[in-house]
Amino acid sequence: MNNTSQAQKLHFLLPAYNEEAYLPKTIESLRQSILQSGIIETGEIIVVDNDSTDQTAEIAKELGVTVVKEPMRQIARARNSGAWHAKGEILFFIDADTDVASEHISQAYNLMVQKKGFGGGALIRFDDHQNKFFLGILIPSLWNWLSRTLKMAAGSFLFCRKQDFHEIGGFPETMYAGEELGFVRKLKKLNRHSSEKFHILENPPVITSSRKLKWYGNMQMAFYLALLFVFPLAVRFQKLCGFWYNRPPK
Repeated sequence: MNNTSQAQKLHFLLPAYNEEAYLPKTIESLRQSILQSGIIETGEIIVVDNDSTDQTAEIAKELGVTVVKEPMRQIARARNSGAWHAKGEILFFIDADTDVASEHISQAYNLMVQKKGFGGGALIRFDDHQNKFFLGILIPSLWNWLSRTLKMAAGSFLFCRKQDFHEIGGFPETMYAGEELGFVRKLKKLNRHSSEKFHILENPPVITSSRKLKWYGNMQMAFYLALLFVFPLAVRFQKLCGFWYNRPPK
């Protein structure tokens, strides 16, 4: 357990759009991980309701977490709204469909308080590959290789100092997808002369939902991947980022 003199308030920020089905499990799992991490002072969980049309905000309030409203439907703005509200010294950005283990919290915390890291992310794994080898196994493995090699973090789990978040102006709101890559690039540039590093936690990986593999067919997902490869500026147009914003009808 960490010494109280080192304790810094941590804030866990969850952007959420129509997440009434996932939110209870995610929050309960996160609370257990925070408790098991052994960190004395942990701050609070903040759910950013990103213009939901279901009971996301009401469920979050019933679960006893702080709810922040962000009416403009954009992932970057939702992340930023939560971070501007947070008062802790260390920020964790976690997707509402992602399961974070106690090791992720304790490893990230220790790297930060020991001045070994100014931020980081983690390798990822789907909760189910949905019998799709290319999209469910190969693509995540390729991403993890890039993440490990180039120190790139997925938006499902990312941590940094709040002071640094403020200095770089948060996540780029010119982007409707991939905003975490722009954020990490600015974070590294800010700390380029520091002895601290940007870390990718490898063991264990965070577990994120494979629901998009059920929502979209192989051709649809291949189209979005090809579009971003051929036309990277597509991330600046919400209509071209439907993979991240559209939901199938219930």
